[in-house]
Amino acid sequence: MKCRWVGVGWMSLVVCLSLWAGRDLSAEEEAPRRPARMLVVTQSEGFRHGVVTRKEGQLSLVERKLQEWGVSSGLYRADSTQDVARDFTRERLDAYDIVFFYTTLDLPIPEDVLEYFLGTWLKQRGHGFLGAHSAADTYHNYEPYWDMIGGTFNGHPWNANSTVTITVHDQEHPMSRPWGSEFEIQDEIYQFKHWQPEKVRVLMSLNMAKTSLRKPYHVPIAWVKNYGEGKVAHMSLGHREEVWENATYRESMLGAVRWILNLEEGNAKPNPELSAEEEERAKRIHGSYSHDVE
Repeated sequence: MKCRWVGVGWMSLVVCLSLWAGRDLSAEEEAPRRPARMLVVTQSEGFRHGVVTRKEGQLSLVERKLQEWGVSSGLYRADSTQDVARDFTRERLDAYDIVFFYTTLDLPIPEDVLEYFLGTWLKQRGHGFLGAHSAADTYHNYEPYWDMIGGTFNGHPWNANSTVTITVHDQEHPMSRPWGSEFEIQDEIYQFKHWQPEKVRVLMSLNMAKTSLRKPYHVPIAWVKNYGEGKVAHMSLGHREEVWENATYRESMLGAVRWILNLEEGNAKPNPELSAEEEERAKRIHGSYSHDVE
């Protein structure tokens, strides 16, 4: 590096040293960030969705998409498994920053490993969990799991051919921002039990007023929560192949990853008042609809 002499004596030396210091700091700031590592779990112990079904020895659509999105965004690199008995171990978990579930029912994960995953790896060490669609159709009766994710599957009155309208409540969070304020989509919509609105921040909900099948309760679609030192995000959409091909869905899921990795801010403060308001609104709409039908 060459210094430009702008004075005499010690003043020239100060300018030269300052330029060297500026160069060193700039180099540190521009150092590339290491891509995070994601473990993608798509094992099914109950119903197996088409989007996670492997054919002819090839990875499923969900596995391929998550790998492609990680590389194209530069955010992470993904490894996939449908054999948790072999791959979901304490040692292997410690190599990952995020665990993704598109799973069903009780997976054959040893209880001590499951406790380590939820209690130590996620809650104490501050890693991240991202669930899609049937991640909520997993460990129905294991309270530590549904306490972590926020709720569990309780049927899907809106089947895969249903076209529904979704309301976006938080248009600033990176997971929900790509969707705008409202959108229509064709997909299977879950309702939930063990729902804990006091522990989650609902980002999107089913708009009961603009849906042909009206029910008298709140149906959340996407939410986030802080879980101890860790972060949890769940996206209920994702049954149909077209959803995984949707560019907005991609940006939404990558937004969730950026939030989990602390690369982008997003409010995770629980909003139980919103769930209460949506519940009352759904009851009024259902009552009015029932009266009109009669």
